Amino acid sequence: MRPRGARLTTSSIGPVKDFLVQSKRKVPERSGAFLCLRHPGASQGSCFEADIAHFQGVRKLLDYLQIIGAGLIYACALKYFVLPSKVILTGTEGIATALSYYFESYHLFIGLYLIFQLILVSFAWVKIGRIFAARSLLVVIVVVSALTFFPEFSFAQPEPQNERIILVIFGGLLAGVAKAIAFRSRGSTGDEDILGAFFAMKFLKPVGSIAVIAACVSTSFGLGLEYLKNSNFEAVINTLMYTSIYIFVSAETLNNLYRKFKITMLAIVTKKKEKVGAAINQAFEHRTYTTQEAFGGRSGDGLWLVKTIVTQEELPHLLEVVEEVDPEGFYYHQDIEGISRRYYISPIG
Repeated sequence: MRPRGARLTTSSIGPVKDFLVQSKRKVPERSGAFLCLRHPGASQGSCFEADIAHFQGVRKLLDYLQIIGAGLIYACALKYFVLPSKVILTGTEGIATALSYYFESYHLFIGLYLIFQLILVSFAWVKIGRIFAARSLLVVIVVVSALTFFPEFSFAQPEPQNERIILVIFGGLLAGVAKAIAFRSRGSTGDEDILGAFFAMKFLKPVGSIAVIAACVSTSFGLGLEYLKNSNFEAVINTLMYTSIYIFVSAETLNNLYRKFKITMLAIVTKKKEKVGAAINQAFEHRTYTTQEAFGGRSGDGLWLVKTIVTQEELPHLLEVVEEVDPEGFYYHQDIEGISRRYYISPIG
């Protein structure tokens, strides 16, 4: 049972909680006294709560370090790879880049980017969660600061006949990695990621898929401005091709690294139905399971098929728990493409 006052969910502290509990069971008790190494003389309950509080502090610090890192990576992707290649970004970032290309003003992009992100962060504060919004705002601040103060470098020639494709692909990879890091730390890089988080929670779709939809409007706007400026249809189609590559690379990178909204079904063939079922409930208290009686094809022994549906983010920890309670059990898992909207996924923020 979770100690009173502990705010962490089992999905986030399951392994640590199990380790702490097991560690305390191994500590010898002499004359009825419990030895707490962190706070000598404290009771077992208060020692456990102190360990949980310590873990919360460390986890929060790591989250903020990752958030800052995500902002720095995203700024590098924009400044050194995406913007020099002249591709159209997704969402309001795409509108900002299109206008900055049209007026040939780098600082116009930074200003519009900041204004649009402040509006979207306000939306996130109301519709998604305050933690998510606050951490997204921190990413935006880091990105704007880095775009303003990072030194100028040129890593490749952006012309189509030279190395534009390298800039686009590497920029897309960096952007996808930054977005995934921010999401895994309960934040975002702003823009379509905020809308992606909102609609992903509502429709249970991977967040990267929402970016592709958001890109349609911004790309059309950006290509229209480019044609107005240059009146060169071939150049517009060239930009469209490179923009499509960037969107695909960044969205696929995000979807492969951030799996909160990817669903999988885990099936366990076991003789220990009760233990496996209890392990599933203890690992994730918001998850349940179904059982089905089965028989071995050769042995004829009675078996049970235990099935549960979890996110790919939850899967690794659940596999560890299942193997611990039934090392001789057999399991397999497969991805699920669609699921009822009643299926519960814990909020991002």
